[in-house]
Amino acid sequence: MRINRYLAQCGVAGRRACDKIVAEGRVTVNGRFADLGCEVEEGYIVKVDGKTVTVKKQEYYLLHKPKGYLSTVSDDKGRKTVMDILGSGVGRVYPVGRLDYDSEGLLILTTDGDLAQHLTHPSNEVPKTYMVKVEGRLTEADLNPIRSGIEIEGGYVTKKCRAHIIETNKEFTKVEMVLREGKNREIRKMFAAIGREVILLKRTKVGELSLRGLERGAFRKLTPAEVEYLKSL
Repeated sequence: MRINRYLAQCGVAGRRACDKIVAEGRVTVNGRFADLGCEVEEGYIVKVDGKTVTVKKQEYYLLHKPKGYLSTVSDDKGRKTVMDILGSGVGRVYPVGRLDYDSEGLLILTTDGDLAQHLTHPSNEVPKTYMVKVEGRLTEADLNPIRSGIEIEGGYVTKKCRAHIIETNKEFTKVEMVLREGKNREIRKMFAAIGREVILLKRTKVGELSLRGLERGAFRKLTPAEVEYLKSL
């Protein structure tokens, strides 16, 4: 097992941060300083800053994130993060991907770096479902540019996605969307590109894993079957 993966599974930090820790000369394997290509096998003694670290049992949580929380472990501006919801009783887990400050919904947190990478890597195209509330009345035809891929702020052209209207009136339209990519604030930018403002954005599913029965601000452990399902996506 590569040293960065081993350290991540020990709960030291995420893989990229572990690469930095190794590069800084803070890690030894069997008494020798490790490099980024170091492999760790069963029985090896690994130390970070002189303290032995061992692989911990992986933890997996499902959180119904409310608005007004950052999907990060900490914030240098002192804003609330999802870790404030989990509290001290939960281990050192990390959010998988992001939901922006003004969005809500399903967020997975885990110590399992391999699963996090699997769910977020663009090549895997893991489907994520959102309920989007947009100002004003929209028609199905209005969504065609979004469905087929639209140029958003920054010149990026989004991938094709599924989108259909589930409710509409003079004040707002609710749209269900299924995306297989996750650019920063992508959905808000997609609607901005057709001249509409997003009022509410909520992630409701990752694959077929949903928020069913989980109130805003509540969280629970994922079952072993749910973890295996996420790994299969």
